[in-house]
Amino acid sequence: MNDDLAPSQDLTEQVLQLLQAAPDGIAEYTLIQQLKDRHSSHIPNLPLADKLVLFRTHFLLFNALYRLRDQLWQQRTHLLQISPLSIRLLPYQTGSAALSERDALRDYYLDMSNLQSTDERDVERLLTSFWTRMQGGEEKQAALELFELSDERTIDLPRIKLRYRQMVSEHHPDRGGSTERLQSINLAMEILQRYYR
Repeated sequence: MNDDLAPSQDLTEQVLQLLQAAPDGIAEYTLIQQLKDRHSSHIPNLPLADKLVLFRTHFLLFNALYRLRDQLWQQRTHLLQISPLSIRLLPYQTGSAALSERDALRDYYLDMSNLQSTDERDVERLLTSFWTRMQGGEEKQAALELFELSDERTIDLPRIKLRYRQMVSEHHPDRGGSTERLQSINLAMEILQRYYR
């Protein structure tokens, strides 16, 4: 693995500056584009249409985000809300249990061996796992997870449609997304429309 894929404190500082300039939050794709515009040496300056490049770029950014979240929590300055559609700095709240529970995603992204050991075949498997779960009868849950709505208590069709529009905008091939991801989003929407009328 080359050195430009190693984690760096410099990347977390760049991310923090960009988040401070976006108080309403910022989507992952926009944040990646802004880092590329700044010529960040820690984000591969390659087209995101390549699945392995997309995975590595996503992984490096989320590694930096989780390291930054831990750092801000320890300094008691901010809470960092992390999701692909909205990454946002929030004011620190005393007594919040935000980081006290075990977070499987945090563990995954902070383990650099997951980046180093993931090849193109693995990325392909990750992308197709959504489709496999659909065919295995878990279509509603898989669709809600793809839309990052599975943990929300109240879900209705207007909320799903809003999330759908956000995801299509972010993952459209014209904006650096992949056709496969867009197909997954469209299928998830079709499924959720059957459950939420």
